Amino acid sequence: MSTAPATDGQVPDDRSDSVPNLHRSLGRFDIMALGVAAVISADVIGQIATGGGEAVTWTALLALFFLVPYALLFAETGAAFPQEGGPYVWVRLAFGRTAAALTTLFYWVTNPVWLGGSLVFAAAAAWDGHVTHLGSGTVADYVFKLVFIWVSILTAVVSLRRGKWITTVGAIAKVAVMLIVTATAFGYGLQHGFKGLSGTTFAPTTGGFLALVPILLFAYVGFEAPNAAGEEMRNPKRDVPVSIGVSGAVAACCYLLPVFAILAVVPAKQITGVAGFLDAASLVFGSYGSAGHALLTTVSVLFVFVLMTQGSAWMIVSDRMQAMAAADGGFFSRALGAFHPRLGTPVRMNLVSGVTATVFMLAATLLVNGTAAADFKVVLTVAVTTLLLSYLSVIPALGVLRRNHPNVARPYRVPFGAWGFRISLVLVYAFIVLGSWIALFPGVLEKALGVSYDFTATWGVSRTVFEAFTLGTVAVLLALGALGRVTAARLDRRAGRPGPGVQADPALPEYQR
Repeated sequence: MSTAPATDGQVPDDRSDSVPNLHRSLGRFDIMALGVAAVISADVIGQIATGGGEAVTWTALLALFFLVPYALLFAETGAAFPQEGGPYVWVRLAFGRTAAALTTLFYWVTNPVWLGGSLVFAAAAAWDGHVTHLGSGTVADYVFKLVFIWVSILTAVVSLRRGKWITTVGAIAKVAVMLIVTATAFGYGLQHGFKGLSGTTFAPTTGGFLALVPILLFAYVGFEAPNAAGEEMRNPKRDVPVSIGVSGAVAACCYLLPVFAILAVVPAKQITGVAGFLDAASLVFGSYGSAGHALLTTVSVLFVFVLMTQGSAWMIVSDRMQAMAAADGGFFSRALGAFHPRLGTPVRMNLVSGVTATVFMLAATLLVNGTAAADFKVVLTVAVTTLLLSYLSVIPALGVLRRNHPNVARPYRVPFGAWGFRISLVLVYAFIVLGSWIALFPGVLEKALGVSYDFTATWGVSRTVFEAFTLGTVAVLLALGALGRVTAARLDRRAGRPGPGVQADPALPEYQR
């Protein structure tokens, strides 16, 4: 297969020579399932529902004004640039290796932080509350969390042709759990009355918007994630746009319907982010009589499985992105970018993710030291912050690629031509900038706009603890990114590899030069 250099800004169609040991095993259904498994975050549904009736309104509005243009942008770019590494390649083409390496670091680290943070906290709370008592900070609690993390990691280690079935089953289970709880909630409401809606208003407010926008953006982003395995797709140019369209519609329904169902039967003041979804399930399953307890236990086990496969899906894609950054000389050693010859997976980067998730889980458990709901909210916000910050360069890169590579074949294009693309880009970027600011500095915009805001009451911890975790994580990542890039460049010089700005081997594909 040819690796001839690209001409006229064209990225080669022949993708399989750029990364050794890859296997094309992802069809259209697999890409859809991977998108659903990654994008629909079961752990954030309860957190969204804490916003009350207007949470439904803002979820719908952001689906229209953020999710739709976001999906259109990535459907076009993902089909046009289907190289392994996805967003890393896109930012590398647009802004260079250093910007791409730093962007990918924030994108990647979100997922072990999320896995070792809100996912494992939500899973432990579900298991402790509805399956078997664990206790907080006990040996059983730590063992459960460690098993949860490392099973998720091992699922990402196995070959994609096998691992994809785990995430596919997880995606199906996720939709099934959402439908069962939603349908039962509506049935319960018809029988006992929709008491949660009493006194609830769906009218949007500024305060509600500022509180919900970061978590809703976090819930809706990620449709580009399967592109991290672009060279393991059978036909990405055909399948990516359709897969994003289907998984986007499924995601919007799987947020809107459960949030409304929870609020219909449980007053917003009684909902906690860490257990809100299963608290509602616990209430409504009472309508099944003696079978309700068994059904709740079953749904709780499925809920934990769904969270685990959710983490696995993101490990599968984000570890590939970070491996591509390492292989390209953007993160410490190129050895971290190696794909296992038999499994076809970045095993070394998978293990780095497992260690990172474990360290973060221990740090969150020992240092935040608030209530379970407060711990969950703080560690979730850390993941929200790092992910949104990565999009500050990913989104502009899409515009640069459209301008600088006009001759790249685009099987799908954003409707209404250049203006449709620009409007979509501006809308999405404006939301990302706003969400990033609010996540990093909660309460600042609220005060500027005259919205009442009590930091301790909102977060359950002091501002000092919050900022130490959020701003501290960002500072550590910036330092780590700089160190990783410098170390990689030093190792490249010792090995005689060309650095940035040096003429590279013309036989390499354009995005690797």
